[in-house]
Amino acid sequence: MAGAGDRLADVFGPLIHLFGWSAQHDAATGYTTIDSPDGSMFIDFDPLQPLGRWWTIAHHEPYWDVRFSRQAPLEAVAAVTQALPQLLGDTRHAERIPITDMPLNQLAELNDWSVEDGVLTSPDGYCHLLPTPDEDIAWRAEHTFFEKQPLATFTRDAPEGLVRNFFAHLTEPAVERDFADILFSTRYEHSGLITPAGGAAINPHVDHALAQLVSPGRRR
Repeated sequence: MAGAGDRLADVFGPLIHLFGWSAQHDAATGYTTIDSPDGSMFIDFDPLQPLGRWWTIAHHEPYWDVRFSRQAPLEAVAAVTQALPQLLGDTRHAERIPITDMPLNQLAELNDWSVEDGVLTSPDGYCHLLPTPDEDIAWRAEHTFFEKQPLATFTRDAPEGLVRNFFAHLTEPAVERDFADILFSTRYEHSGLITPAGGAAINPHVDHALAQLVSPGRRR
């Protein structure tokens, strides 16, 4: 509901600067590809992809892939990409970039998501994480406002730790965004609570408290 955000550096930066992954970038199109040092994994970022599937993470042996749409929150995308070196045995900075071991249902309960028949649903009912273990795509994150474009897909052999990391950040109830980047629907409907982070006429904590008085139970 908050939109993807603009934290592209969090998705790519640690892999390049902390773990030595190689990158190639086409300035004309924005297309970027990043390869792991052992060549077993790559990330493609294609902002001109016609179906809006901007991100593809693929592993060669065994083959699996993870894809994110342009609407996927970048915090959740970065939680996946930053965990990739550990999957390849590079444990440098593991204390700073953990892979959560909390089960999905506990992550859901922690953030007021409901669980029914294995499907995890956000408090506003708009977003879902669906398991489809009998299909090539084992996990799919969907949002009602983007009905024909999943936020994320994980194929059958994708490590579940990546699913957990993505979901842990997808369920975060509060994120920072430039106001212009917030989805139009979020600004004017009542399932979210928007409070200024800085530069406001009144303290943002006061603004948040007042908004909660007017709209009890709503979250930003």
